[in-house]
Amino acid sequence: MIKIERTDVMNFENAIRGARNPLNSWDRCDSNYDNDGNYILGDNDLNLAVRLANAGTDHRKFMRMIFVSVDITAPLYWWKEFDTYKVGTVANSCSTMHKIHSKELTREDFSFDKLNAESLKYMDNLLVYIEDIRQKYLQTKDKELWYNLIQLLPSSFNQMRTITMNYENLRSMYHARKSHKLDEWHVYCDWIKSLPYAKELIIGEENE
Repeated sequence: MIKIERTDVMNFENAIRGARNPLNSWDRCDSNYDNDGNYILGDNDLNLAVRLANAGTDHRKFMRMIFVSVDITAPLYWWKEFDTYKVGTVANSCSTMHKIHSKELTREDFSFDKLNAESLKYMDNLLVYIEDIRQKYLQTKDKELWYNLIQLLPSSFNQMRTITMNYENLRSMYHARKSHKLDEWHVYCDWIKSLPYAKELIIGEENE
């Protein structure tokens, strides 16, 4: 399970202007904002952006200036893979360390959507056991019990993070993960494809 919310794409105007700095070609800028505040690339600017995007990382520096902020809720096993992309990304996460004991853990707190009936029954029993530990911890504040909560927590636990990254990060992620066996990556890549000018700048020459 993965949930992607509150997407915000920023700084297209400055990124495109910067892409024209090397040749001082600002007079060819033909992009404008529409009535909804969206930055719409003109033919000249889009053509330049596509050529630079497909020319390699040395030439598409402007893509590192197009920022995306988004809230993602996903299981810890997916976040472990996402954390491969540390360079150029910033994350603020909900704290497991500080908040794991603050509420009862239920099925809704986990990605159990792929479990069969036998495994789901096992996890239900584990959640009952974890809740018993949580209640004892709340009463005693025994650190050993707190460690039990942390170390028994399944990797299917869902965590929400607010992420800031850029189009260069997203291009790398998309091409590395679009065929991954985890369904969460397919949902994530579909979200990437929905971003402004993703087909031209992130998907690139493949034009999927």
